[in-house]
Amino acid sequence: MPPETAPLRFPRSSPYWPVVSHPLLRRVLPGLAVSALGDGMALVAVTWLALQLAPAGQRGTWTAIAVAAYLLPSAAGSMIFGRLLAGLNGAQLASWDARLRAVALAAIPAAHRAGILSIGLYVALLAADSLLRSWGTAGRFTLIAELLPRRHHLPANAVLGILGNAATIIGPPLAGVLISFAGPVWVIAIDAATFAVLALTYRLAIPTLKTRTDPTEPTASRTAGFEIIRRNRSLLGLLVLTFGFFLLFGPFYVAMPVLVTEDLRASATTLGLYYTAFGAGSLLGGLATGYLHRWPLWPTTIGIVVGFGVAMLPLGLGTPVGLSLPAFALAGLIWAPYPSTSMALFQRSATTTELPRALAANGAVTVLAVPLGTLLGGPLTAGLGARRTLLVCAAATIALGVVAAGLTRLPGRTAPDRGGAPDGPRERAAAGS
Repeated sequence: MPPETAPLRFPRSSPYWPVVSHPLLRRVLPGLAVSALGDGMALVAVTWLALQLAPAGQRGTWTAIAVAAYLLPSAAGSMIFGRLLAGLNGAQLASWDARLRAVALAAIPAAHRAGILSIGLYVALLAADSLLRSWGTAGRFTLIAELLPRRHHLPANAVLGILGNAATIIGPPLAGVLISFAGPVWVIAIDAATFAVLALTYRLAIPTLKTRTDPTEPTASRTAGFEIIRRNRSLLGLLVLTFGFFLLFGPFYVAMPVLVTEDLRASATTLGLYYTAFGAGSLLGGLATGYLHRWPLWPTTIGIVVGFGVAMLPLGLGTPVGLSLPAFALAGLIWAPYPSTSMALFQRSATTTELPRALAANGAVTVLAVPLGTLLGGPLTAGLGARRTLLVCAAATIALGVVAAGLTRLPGRTAPDRGGAPDGPRERAAAGS
């Protein structure tokens, strides 16, 4: 067999090989892995420091405010900085986010050392840290679309998801150990250092990409990203699907602890087992995502929504822990590809000029979905009970996917692939085979 037709061996046969071997991306991935680990540790440190700084009797309220400040201002930032950041390429957007996060987070231990760190200042710095988060996410996925041909977008998106999933498994226990020795403020200092490393990585690893300029394009408005989505029915449908999917998952954070403590009469260890099972399933699902690159994206994305709802049904049907626990792990496995497939749909449905603004607008909306769903979970759980709440959410998720599947069969619902680097001759030949 001639060498050029010989089958590739692992790891070159892996769909991830073109991503990790790319001359520019392979320089960025270590920085992304380090910052993902920092964020994994911050999941524990942010709330723990809020508990320490909050006045007695107000700890629950201030902890909730701190978590909200750490996540939600990105929705406002996607609009506030729309004009300022218009025209920047993916690496520049991601770099600006990393710089702001490094500075804002580093100010927390600095204020602590100066003896001026109050709960109010802490919340303000967390809010500043979050302002460019939607743009940073948009920048990372835009960079993938700029550097790789379309057929490699899904595996590349999956690599980012794998890093995040691994960080949520490793980061929290590592943070717990570090907090016991040094305190949460210094874990946040480490998180700041990881983003400084990431910002430096973007600056040194990708120095050649230039700012996108289009003399025919008018100055972008603050709502340009929303206008791009509104004009594209495929992107608008995807945004609605994602918002609904995440919204219906939000009540889980309220109903699941109640289910374990009141319905199952179990301990926090059992609740931890459910979280661990979901995380392990998500990690496996993330590793498998790259192998879905030949699957049709829209049916796959909608199938994930339906499959996730089906996997969640045992929790609401009162099945024993021995069955509901693996079902919840299966739910994590099914859920894991969704961020990657939905991002790939954005990458294929928008040009690289439109993509950062569209993704920032998408992030501004979807970041609100889980918190709103969690707030909805309170009255739902109080009125229906934990088990019925989970059952209703699972059934509604299935219904959402079925409705989306029906709508995508209507003429004109699927937009053509337009964004991303074009496939080369070898990619086009492989696609046609």
